[in-house]
Amino acid sequence: MAIKAFVKVPIRVSTRYVYLFGPADRKITRVINISAGLTKPLKIIPKSFDLADRISYSIKETEQGRHYLVRLSSIPGTAGRFHGVLKLKTNYPEKPEITIYIRGRFEKKRAGLPVGNAG
Repeated sequence: MAIKAFVKVPIRVSTRYVYLFGPADRKITRVINISAGLTKPLKIIPKSFDLADRISYSIKETEQGRHYLVRLSSIPGTAGRFHGVLKLKTNYPEKPEITIYIRGRFEKKRAGLPVGNAG
């Protein structure tokens, strides 16, 4: 016996895991697409963010009630490894919260070596 079903996802998120890597003196950016999977309008607001000292973020509504872009960018000058989360609150009872996990590593330039080489 086979069962076929169509599962309607309330909210589509391009990725829930973001990795930022690069030199500490440059701005590194990643963009996440979030879109509504239901017919009712989607609203997203920030709930919590624990990396404000290393990462900045912005939420842009590109299609009213349907599509959002979340842009995460490093703050130049902050070296080291880190991890944290950005939590977004939604108006969908089927998916009241979106959690985006963020990891990263920003390296200071070493004299004579490009970033990323162990020597």
